[in-house]
Amino acid sequence: MSQGSPGHWAPLDPTPGPPAPPNPFVHELHLSRLQRVKFCLLGALLAPIRVLLAFIVLFLLWPFAWLQVAGLTEEQLQEPITGWRKTVCHNGVLGLSRLLFFLLGFLRIRVRGQRASRLQAPVLVAAPHSTFFDPIVLLPCDLPKVVSRAENLSVPVIGALLRFNQAILVSRHDPASRRRVVEEVRRRATSGGKWPQDTTSWAWRGPGVLKVLWLTASQPCSIVDVEFLPVYHPSPEESRNPTLYANNVQRVMAQALGIPATECEFVGSLPVIVVGRLKVSLEPQLWELGKVLRKAGLSPGRVDTGAEPGRSRMISQEEFARQLQLSDPQTVAGAFSYFQQDAQGLVDFRDVALALAALDGGRSLDELTRLAFELFAEEQAEGPGRLLYRHGFSTILHLLLGSPRPAAATLHAELCQAGPHQGLSLYPLAFCLLTLACPGQFQAFSLHDPLHGKLFNTYLRPSPKPQASVPGSPMALANGTVPAPKQKGD
Repeated sequence: MSQGSPGHWAPLDPTPGPPAPPNPFVHELHLSRLQRVKFCLLGALLAPIRVLLAFIVLFLLWPFAWLQVAGLTEEQLQEPITGWRKTVCHNGVLGLSRLLFFLLGFLRIRVRGQRASRLQAPVLVAAPHSTFFDPIVLLPCDLPKVVSRAENLSVPVIGALLRFNQAILVSRHDPASRRRVVEEVRRRATSGGKWPQDTTSWAWRGPGVLKVLWLTASQPCSIVDVEFLPVYHPSPEESRNPTLYANNVQRVMAQALGIPATECEFVGSLPVIVVGRLKVSLEPQLWELGKVLRKAGLSPGRVDTGAEPGRSRMISQEEFARQLQLSDPQTVAGAFSYFQQDAQGLVDFRDVALALAALDGGRSLDELTRLAFELFAEEQAEGPGRLLYRHGFSTILHLLLGSPRPAAATLHAELCQAGPHQGLSLYPLAFCLLTLACPGQFQAFSLHDPLHGKLFNTYLRPSPKPQASVPGSPMALANGTVPAPKQKGD
């Protein structure tokens, strides 16, 4: 769901702030009438011919790619390929690759700046990696080694080209794979020019790869016009702080591209941003759920859930459909999939009740946070009152903000360190004002915290019309309008 679409959620404060930069994961294309006519005519006449010729050239690349690595063992592939294989196959792939892009419409590749040698900058950092044509940056760089996902090895022709390139492969499903990739990039970057330059894409964990190369100079490279920026040498302070080095390189590249720097990363397939000590989804699934239910004609405020506070009740998909009075099987399956299911395929009805309450625009934020606390807080074994423990806190933040559960659990542990218990209580606001401190208080965190409170204001206030972003909103934080400080452990 793009910013400004129906179902976008605006903050409580109606004061308009500076327009937020666009969501980096959403690209809206606005074509004039003449461009639409050209698109239809040339798309029907010229595009099929270009695509056919491009596929022919792509398959001609395969014999050269296969020949370079044919007969070599895994140990031999751990070192740069030399000799006739390098001369014949490398030049063949380079020439055919340029022909491929020529057929796709890149008649001329504009290069600005000067490429540094492998000794000056063993790593090229390319950004912003926003199209399928970004590999064009490899041509003026003489086909440097790349970092790619391991799944691409199974793609016909592309897999052969990755083996030809001796690419460094990363599996997004294996945390240990990223560590091995980091070690391999470091080994090649510190080989004293033995290896050709490595190209790391900014889409691969953002500045993450730079955090392990902060002692190595890197050359930023813009993909828009293949612009080589000056070699970036880490300062003494950056040499001691890899995160500072990575963020500064990112800022230099963003300025050269004329776009804002972002703090986005992927947790699995979910794009998230870091706000304070918490990770939140750029666009929580709650918004998509609301879109599905509205499309089905359901008004969340008219559903009487009757969930019992503090007690779990697991329901099946059939009972879910009866409770929400949904009849279309596709709609039921789509809405049901937004909730976490156990091994038997059941969901906790409290999750459903909280999501529907959040989608009901008639509730105030105070009422909504109190309801969330009442639904998931548990009775203490000893002592009065109820406390919100780690599982309930993680569930609330996951449902309302799209926060990954491990990140929410870590924040819960930090919040509980300020209080006498391992759970969060719900003190009256008057108590907080009198004591000037609310250790372990859920509403103090969700409504009155200087940074995290803005998340609930932004994510949980439905607005039928697009409104200007307010500084401090998650979208503004994500796109650099307001700095989002990272804490240790993020």
